[in-house]
Formats: sequence, structure tokens, C-alpha cells
Amino acid sequence: MSAETPAATGQFTRRRRQFRDWRGTRPFWAGLLVLLGGFPIMYFPYAHLKFGALTLAMSTTAGAGSLIIGILLVVLGVSLWFQQHIRTFAGIAAILLALVSIPVSNFGGFVIGFLLSLIGGAMAVSWAPGQPQPVSETASDEPNDLSGTSPANGANGRHSAG
Repeated sequence: MSAETPAATGQFTRRRRQFRDWRGTRPFWAGLLVLLGGFPIMYFPYAHLKFGALTLAMSTTAGAGSLIIGILLVVLGVSLWFQQHIRTFAGIAAILLALVSIPVSNFGGFVIGFLLSLIGGAMAVSWAPGQPQPVSETASDEPNDLSGTSPANGANGRHSAG
């Protein structure tokens, strides 16, 4: 059986459309940014970065605070995906945790985690569920020309002064 069978292509297309529909009903990108912002905040205080023979250890007394902030941001990001009705609370909490991470967690995960969480939180607060477009079932015979130059309205390119 070939890898390019119509059944495999149809199933992939169907799954992709299902994911796109699922993603469109929730603040997906806001949740992803908040989730990704939590990782550098909780990683860098425990990391030992190596630059050749030089080892840079960022172990501080605020490691526990960084871990808590990072885990909370990851949980808020996942909750934005699966419980979109708490988007305002989760967005404001993500913004506040991002601001708290600046003094607690090595400048918010070297500003990477801070910016991702801050932007994701702002996107979560501003997200609103979409409403489906009404479909017009009756098509009118008149052209929808609003330029004012249609011979049907008698203007013929002339604009009236009153």
C-alpha cells in the first residue's frame, strides 16, 4: 500500500480541519505563548549553561519562586486551551506573573519568558469568541455597487452637492 493513498490524505485533511476548527473556538495562540513563556522562567534558575570551558550557573535563592511562577504559567496556558471561559482571569494572572518574574526569576527568564507571557496574557484578555457569519439565502438581482457611479441610481459618476 502506498503512503499516498486517498484514504490517508483524506484523514489527514479531516484531522487538520478539526484542529483548525478547535483552535478557532479558543484563545489558542495566547495559551501557547503563555505556556512557552513559563519554560524559560522555570528553567534558567536551575540551568548550568556551558560556553566552551566556561560554566555559567544561575542558581539563586529564588529558584523555588521561579519554579512556582513557571509551573503556574504552564497551567494557565493549558487552561486557556481547554477552559476558554476563564480567559480574562488567566490573562490577567499571566500578566501579573510575568511582571513578578522580573525581580524573582533572573529578569523573567532573561526577558524571553517575560515577553512571551506578557504578550500571551494580553492576547488572552483581548480575545473574544467569534460569531458565525449569517449566510444570505436570497440573492438579489441588483448589483451591490456603492461607488455612486452606477447608471441605475442616476448619478453616472456625478456627485450631488446636497
